[in-house]
Formats: sequence, C-alpha cells, structure tokens
Amino acid sequence: MKVYADNAATTYLSKTARDRLIQCLDEFNGNPNSLHSDGQRTQEVLDEAREIVAKCINAAKPNEVYFTGGGSESDNQALLSAARGLAPKGKKHLITLNIEHHAILHTMKKLEKEGFEVTYIAPQANGIVDVKDIENAIREDTALVSVMFANNEMGAIQPIPEIGALCKSKGVLFHTDAVQAAAHLPIDVQAMNIDMLSMSGHKFHGPKGVGIFYARNGIRLVNVIEGGAQERGKRAGTVNVPGISATAYALREGTENMEANMTKVRTLRDRLIEGLKDIPYSQLNGDPVKRLPGNVNWSFEGVEGESLLLHLDMYGIECSSGSACTSESLDPSHVLLGMGVPVEAAHGSLRFSLDIENTEEQIDYIIEKVHEVVAFYRNLSPYWEELLTGKREHCIPEYWNA
Repeated sequence: MKVYADNAATTYLSKTARDRLIQCLDEFNGNPNSLHSDGQRTQEVLDEAREIVAKCINAAKPNEVYFTGGGSESDNQALLSAARGLAPKGKKHLITLNIEHHAILHTMKKLEKEGFEVTYIAPQANGIVDVKDIENAIREDTALVSVMFANNEMGAIQPIPEIGALCKSKGVLFHTDAVQAAAHLPIDVQAMNIDMLSMSGHKFHGPKGVGIFYARNGIRLVNVIEGGAQERGKRAGTVNVPGISATAYALREGTENMEANMTKVRTLRDRLIEGLKDIPYSQLNGDPVKRLPGNVNWSFEGVEGESLLLHLDMYGIECSSGSACTSESLDPSHVLLGMGVPVEAAHGSLRFSLDIENTEEQIDYIIEKVHEVVAFYRNLSPYWEELLTGKREHCIPEYWNA
C-alpha cells in the first residue's frame, strides 16, 4: 500500500489549481506590466488573485496582499521591514519563539549581527507559548513580535488572537508565519490584529514557488529583491501570474471547504494517535487538542527517527522525521528540544501530516507498520537493552496519556 503522510512538507497540486494553471499558461501570456492588450488582460488575472486572497484572510484591501517566491521570502520581508523600518525610531528589539521555522530564526540571527537585540521565548511543554511571557518580554524599544500560527513540526496552534491584541495594545507590530495554517485553520487578519502574515501555495495544494505576504497598509516595507517595479515596487521580478492565480484558486477552494475537510482530517489524526498510544515509552509531541488537524508528531524512545522513516518507506509509507527544510541535518529537531523534549526522545521522532486524500485503511496500515518497525529496531538496539535492564533511565513515561 502507498500512503503519503508528509503533507506538511508539500501537498499535491489540486485539480482546481492545475486546471487554472494550465488555463493561464494557455490564455494569459502577457506581462502584467505591459500596456498592450495582452498585458492588461494578464493584469486583470493578477488583480483577481489579489482580491481572492484578501477575501480569504479578511484583509481590509486587496493592495495589502503581495506575491513572493515562497513562505521563506515572505518571512524575510516581514522581519527585515519591521526591523529596518523602525530602527531609526530607536526600536531595535525583536521577539520570537525558539521553535520558529528557520526562515524566521536565521533572519533573526542576521539582524542580531546588524545590531538588533532578539528575545527568544520558549513555549510551554505542550508547545504553546504563554502570552504572559511575551507580555513580559515587550519593552519600549520592541519593534516586532513574530510568532508562528501553527508549528510545522509538532502542530501546536499558538494563541494568535491573544498575541495580536497584546501587540496592538502595546503599539508593537505583530507578524505570524501562517504557512502551515492557511486553508487549514480560520484566518482573519483584522479580527486577530495581525499586521503581517506569510503563506506558501504548495502547503494548500497550490503550485510550488509562490508565496503570499500580507502587510497592513501603513507599514513601510523593505525590499528583499531589488530590480523592477513589480508588486508596487516592493518585490522585483517578472510576476508569475499562472502560479499566482492557481495559488489563489487553491486557497479559495481550501478556505471554502475548510470545515468539512478538517473535520475528516481531524478524525484520521485522532485515529492514528489512538493507535500509537499502546507503544510503550513513546509519546505525542505538542498539545493533543490545540494542534493542526492533520499533524501527529510522535517520539519513540530507543530508536532513531531516520531508521524508522527509511524502513516505513520500504512499506510505502511516506512521512518525515521533522521539518522537510532540515531533513538533511542529523541534529535533533530544534522545535522538540525547544519545548523541552529530551534529546534521546527527539532523536526518535516521526511526523505524520495527513490530508483529505488519506483514508482510515491507510491510517490502520500506518499503525500496524509503526508497531512492527519500532519493535524491530528496539530488538536490535544496545541502547534499548540498557533501558530494559535498568542501566539507563527512561526519558519517556511507559505509556502516553493525553
């Protein structure tokens, strides 16, 4: 059986997005910056895409939506804009979580080298930040708080409305990386007091290479890419209209069908969690309730996640041992370590990210094979033998209980 359970890494291109992509490639070949008829027809397609996205996230105006090359670029533009834009006013302090995507963390490190000060807040044991910790970290010179909407590795959903309200009351800009949340969780940038937001098309069945960046009107944006005057002068480069239009159509489809889709996926997620609970010395990482509908991040003591991953792949089960962006790293997940998961448990973690195409039969197959593969590697492990004989202490309770 073939089971794709790595949708947090990337999703398949939906029929709606594919059809729109091909239609645009066939019918709209003009450059939207050209003044001739073909160019203006293509500009109308671009304008439509901006309006669709604005409606999906309840932006006040379509011109608050910018299109980029991906979620990482959108993250970069948000952080650099806030930091460099407010530095002349003496605001050179930034706040984020230590479990953010590396597009955030690496950009923060870059800004630290430029003289900015960054406060990295650790979440609670369930992966969710205490809003009071953010409140206590805000200073007179704080320019920006950046907190991921929902974590890409262990799925915890952050208290975005509460953080947004706090930042607004303190006069601090608030950015959220919503790459994993878009089309999977309700997003209302006005009600949630979100000043800047990042998304990526391929996470909700759009094409790869298209990002979305929302910035509330009035925020001075700093260019990440210099060149032409595309995207109202804020993102140079000939605009990928077919990809952008297909992404907008995918976002609209996902948003309109969100409730039904996520109800189904959540049921599959909980079925998988229930099926893994009886594996001794293993645990679910992240809050069991306030988590992405399709995310199951599980640690197995005494085995290596990479070994489990490759063995499951032999059975046709495709998942991951963490973020796809760091899959070539042998280090344990910074997300799991950042929320207090022991190193030994973090090394033995797997992430299953489900979608509407998955079935109950596939979930039961995953459960069967995970039990089999974990037992296989534990039987081969000298480390596991030392745990069983008491030479080492277990770092995970015998049975996980939500």
